[in-house]
Amino acid sequence: MNDFLLIFRRDFKSPETQPTAEQLKDHLQQWKDWYETLAAEDRLSRPLQRWDADGRVLKSNNSVTNGPYAEIKETIGGLVIIKAESYEDALSVAQGSPILNVGGSVEVRKGF
Repeated sequence: MNDFLLIFRRDFKSPETQPTAEQLKDHLQQWKDWYETLAAEDRLSRPLQRWDADGRVLKSNNSVTNGPYAEIKETIGGLVIIKAESYEDALSVAQGSPILNVGGSVEVRKGF
């Protein structure tokens, strides 16, 4: 098994993309259920970790911007390190991510 990083991205800042309280409750339950499935299948390489919503991006000219991808209003909503045999296997795990239900994306990177 290899370690793969799954990075979840979505527009979390625009007012029109904000869920209602009920939608948020349902969405958070989907995440909880998905993570429980990953744990039960022994897919997690390390315990889940929470991240703040702000972040900073340091550029090569030493300028710093608030939040990743702020200029295109796309932010990192979270990440997890999973165990998978291959990119195809990791992508099959990523397909269960609730971020896809709300128009987000999952970036998959293999560790070495």
